[in-house]
Amino acid sequence: MMMGGPHGGGGGGWRRGMDQEELNLSWKDLRSVLRLWVYVQPYRWQIVASAALISVVSLTRLAGPYLTAVAIDQHIARRDLAGLNVIALLYLGIYLVAWAGGYAQTYIMSWVGQRIIYTLRKDLFAHLQRLGLNYYDRLQAGRIMSRVTNDVESLNQLVSSGIVSFINDFVTIFGVIAAMLVLNRQLAVASFFTIPMLAALTVFFQGRMRGAYHQVRRRIADVNANLQESISGMRVTQAFTREDVNVQRFDSTNQGNLQANLQAAALHSLFFPMVELIGATATSAVVWYGGTLFARNIQGIPTGMTAGVLVAFIGYVGRFFMPIRNLSQLYNMFLSASVSTERIFEMLDEVPEIATAAGARALPAIHGRVRFEGVTFSYVENQPVLRDLDLEALPGEVIALVGPTGAGKTTVINLLARFYEPQQGRVTVDGVDIRDVTLESLRSQLGIVLQDTFLFSGTVRENLRYGRLSATDAEIYEAAAAVGAHEYILRLPDGYDTHVQERGGRLSVGQRQLIAFARALITDPRILILDEATSSVDAYTEVLIQRAMERLLQGRTAFIIAHRLSTIRRATRIYVLDQGRVVESGTHEGLVAQGGLYRELYEKQFTQAPVPAPEPGPDPAGQPQEFPAPDRPSSREHARAMLAGLSPQQREEVRRRWRQAAEGKP
Repeated sequence: MMMGGPHGGGGGGWRRGMDQEELNLSWKDLRSVLRLWVYVQPYRWQIVASAALISVVSLTRLAGPYLTAVAIDQHIARRDLAGLNVIALLYLGIYLVAWAGGYAQTYIMSWVGQRIIYTLRKDLFAHLQRLGLNYYDRLQAGRIMSRVTNDVESLNQLVSSGIVSFINDFVTIFGVIAAMLVLNRQLAVASFFTIPMLAALTVFFQGRMRGAYHQVRRRIADVNANLQESISGMRVTQAFTREDVNVQRFDSTNQGNLQANLQAAALHSLFFPMVELIGATATSAVVWYGGTLFARNIQGIPTGMTAGVLVAFIGYVGRFFMPIRNLSQLYNMFLSASVSTERIFEMLDEVPEIATAAGARALPAIHGRVRFEGVTFSYVENQPVLRDLDLEALPGEVIALVGPTGAGKTTVINLLARFYEPQQGRVTVDGVDIRDVTLESLRSQLGIVLQDTFLFSGTVRENLRYGRLSATDAEIYEAAAAVGAHEYILRLPDGYDTHVQERGGRLSVGQRQLIAFARALITDPRILILDEATSSVDAYTEVLIQRAMERLLQGRTAFIIAHRLSTIRRATRIYVLDQGRVVESGTHEGLVAQGGLYRELYEKQFTQAPVPAPEPGPDPAGQPQEFPAPDRPSSREHARAMLAGLSPQQREEVRRRWRQAAEGKP
């Protein structure tokens, strides 16, 4: 039922989406990530348990260099093999404990991360269902998909491994500092001289790396948008032999993504070697200064430096800079996640422009009286599509909307279904402003068939039942038979259980359209909307649909939009729109007699010569007209138009079927 405005998927919407992302560059990283707490909070005890486990793991691993020092100074130096065996077994036991704890905490955090991502994706998808069509007019589908997939996955990395890494590195750093101070305070203080260098390096790279990650996220969104559009439009691409042009266009977008990633990689590859260089500097300082202290100690100058302590210090220095390097990587992960968080919460913060108002009541079963009262509407500010529009449909009337392209016909039904809201005026159903009732109670009483029929992946039966899940098989068969679809569905490989593939790819355009008719009929709508609903079917299928529509429209208010004017001859009233205003209204015969815009449109479509005025007779206004039959003089123009362009064999076959239909034969 989605019906777009003038921007759907176009360049304007893409540009606006880009502008919105640019505005978010000023948000604080921490503020963005802290918003995830609402999703993390339900699993706080699992995270606490994981933090305790990783703390135990970190501390047990820190025991390694200390045990090495003890082994060297107290057992190897004294040739105490029994004691050395105990140290070796203790070393092995400690690392077995570390392995078990590491396994447990990794599983817990992976479980927590997947749960959080599941909830976040579910909330994103549910929110997307509530956003109005104006949001989808502004942002490409591929960019939306990028946020739900790539950006959410970036958060998964932060939650699943980032939190664990932070706790592990935090405990390790302070544990190393404590161990080094206990072993030898002088050498420990000398080892810390590189910390200010690390701080300055991190500050220097912070802004540059954040900007790089913004570019990476934006460029992969561009790739997804291009890919989604190209795949969706593959039929048109191949029809116009645009394959090479599309390859070049995608290559250009992909090149942008490549350059963004290379820029981020360049910063990454520069930053971490510098961290390792600083670590190597600290290690060399420890070796030099510690060796000096050890030499003095051997010479009888008490320094407290032994061979075991020096070896342990070298091990601790390596462990000291490893978590610092990891924290630098975690910082990059944090930057990437903060960018993703901004984009995700920007989507979640999007307020639906069309929503059920507080205190709105359910619309009761309607009779179908519709009024547009002084309605003015524009998709883009200061570019009105409808201007002070007034029109009315009484219960049971068939209202046709005609006019040149851009006159505002589809906008009328967009407003009736409350996909958009007018800037001025109001739309009422049975005298009730549709803004005062719930969206569900309004739309559940509408049936909409669009020109571009959308079928979902699944079976024919599932697509027919889409609007009313409680529909029985008997109701499905009856609706399909009413629109002439039952027989051709039975001829499909698996009948009603045939899978139609994505967008109904296994069915012809006409077959998809008939299913859309049946799908709308199953909902038993009080108001039926047909937007170019027969424009994609062949002449014979159109006859079937027109025969079925006489029963479909009984007792229902209907709005029909059609460029093919033959389909609206039976309308109770025809409104002719031009530049957002009603310029003519009346029946087909009356409007032809007026000689205005409607007559001009009709002449252009059906004849080269002027259409003769109808013979004098009673005004049929207010009386539903019968569907045109090929054997009636009043429908000869229609028959000629439908047969035009067919081969002689095809024309004869259509005439034969018409004759059979008129005689009531199958």
